[in-house]
Amino acid sequence: MKKNPLKVVIIGAGSSYTPELIEGMLARKNEMTISELWLVDIDDGWHKAMTIKSLTERMVKHAGVDMKIHLTKDRQQALKNADFICSQFRVGCLEGRIRDETISLKHGMIGQETNGLGGFANACRTIPVALEICREIEQLCPKAWLLNFTNPSGMVTEAILKQTNVNVVGLCNVPVTMQKGAAKIIGCNEDELVMQIAGLNHLVWATEIIHDGENKLPQVLDAVLAGDNSMVPQNIPAFGWPTKLVRDIGLIPCAYLRYYYQSQDMLDDEVIEMKEHKLGCRAEVVKDIERKLFEIYENPQLNVKPKELELRGGQYYSEAACELMSAIHNDKRTIMHVNTRNNGAIAGLPDDCAVEVSSIITSAGPKPLNVAPLPVDVLRLIQLMKEFETLTVKAAIDGDFSAALRALVLNPIVPTGKILEKALEETIMANSCYMPQFSSLIQELKKNN
Repeated sequence: MKKNPLKVVIIGAGSSYTPELIEGMLARKNEMTISELWLVDIDDGWHKAMTIKSLTERMVKHAGVDMKIHLTKDRQQALKNADFICSQFRVGCLEGRIRDETISLKHGMIGQETNGLGGFANACRTIPVALEICREIEQLCPKAWLLNFTNPSGMVTEAILKQTNVNVVGLCNVPVTMQKGAAKIIGCNEDELVMQIAGLNHLVWATEIIHDGENKLPQVLDAVLAGDNSMVPQNIPAFGWPTKLVRDIGLIPCAYLRYYYQSQDMLDDEVIEMKEHKLGCRAEVVKDIERKLFEIYENPQLNVKPKELELRGGQYYSEAACELMSAIHNDKRTIMHVNTRNNGAIAGLPDDCAVEVSSIITSAGPKPLNVAPLPVDVLRLIQLMKEFETLTVKAAIDGDFSAALRALVLNPIVPTGKILEKALEETIMANSCYMPQFSSLIQELKKNN
């Protein structure tokens, strides 16, 4: 049966990741016809969005696809009758991430976009805006699917699942990288293996890797512990796992679990890198990479996604987003690793919470696969971080400082005591224009200072 052409919206279109999405859509032109592509951004990202629109038009023309490209600041106009919405906006832009990481490092904490104090701050800036967008989706395109890779993806997806009626799936390129890396280690095509992952966004483990009827996870784990970094995103420098710890657990951790298994080492490395590199924290390095990328994007001869985008850390985002879009649209029933409602997939977590788990993708959305019992310490870490996420969502919605403190006290990579309260207050003050939910606290802090 012939499918109707689609209207697709990208919110945060001025992101340097957008060419990944466009490439993925064009690669699937025979699976889904996109008649309208709406690029949405705000004043702060408008110049970048115009650059992306021009590059998108060149890419579409080069691919010989008939697709109307619109660029607008009017989100409601873009959302009306949309079929799919890709969410990749960053509240506060990269400057917000730079502030988060700088404040964290100043107080002796790991500075990171989705973990610890920085992840908390990002969530508090982002979740209210995400929920505002979802209210518009409920009114203007209630049957649409929202594909969320706005960070912190897991917490944003959690808030949307619990607070709205929007059809939402959260995405990350980390599991995609892990699956491609596992295939490389085994020496097979990616579609010849089935990998199961389980956990939360940026807190997942590979629990099974099935190839030729056998679980090849022990073989792949041996390679990983021997120094094979095929399962690690390209923007993360090569590193070694604590062998005894990981081997005893018996699962393959995603690269972000370094922040929990090697916390002090990660903090030491960040401090050294900040001192040695003139650009400072990771966010400032990313900003420089992005500046160079947009210089490349502005080349009027460029009509494909440039290879340099892989340095940004966005490799395989189109694999996740566009394959998910096609799988829902065509009821493909393929297995993908997504953020969705738990529904009993991971025992020991609430059914209504967001988890990142392997799922069968249908026209009715993801159907998560049941996960075999996890090692007790792994489950306890997941439970602890899920409570951190739950309290963070509450703080982000209600402006609840007590919930914020309770959340951060639980997080294993955040030091506690007076230093935490001071760092949290400084973070909220630095983000005062992006966190109106904390207005009472901000006014009190201003008076006291």
